[in-house]
Amino acid sequence: MTHSVVTADGLTEALNDLVDRVHGAEFAVVLSPDGLLLGASHDVHDELAAQLSSLVAGLEALGSAATRVCVGGTLRQIVVQMARAFLFIATTRNGAILTVRIGADAEVGDMAYEVALFVGQAEQHLPVYLAPASTVTGREIGAADRSA
Repeated sequence: MTHSVVTADGLTEALNDLVDRVHGAEFAVVLSPDGLLLGASHDVHDELAAQLSSLVAGLEALGSAATRVCVGGTLRQIVVQMARAFLFIATTRNGAILTVRIGADAEVGDMAYEVALFVGQAEQHLPVYLAPASTVTGREIGAADRSA
């Protein structure tokens, strides 16, 4: 029997480490591609997690639409700059979505580096999500393809 190496404790620990290591980081969450909460750093309560899931799903949809319209390739990261904070949203290679909030006084370059590092090592903490077959092949399956 094969056991999963992904544990909620391991993901929570990795998110807490990210928040604790970077000056100005306030919280971090990881969502599945369909917006379900997979893990959160300390100080993320249920209401905030639910709000982030909805918010990030909308921003991801807009970002994905922008990549199609602008023919820009795969969406990698979204940065929202606000008056008193930044929100970093990055998609991992396995499809999960990392979201980190930092204060406006934090070093944005440091957070961008840490987000990229976390995303690059995400396979250690996250399950793999598979894309639907029509996305993988780049086309829809037509009637001619089904009549074999």
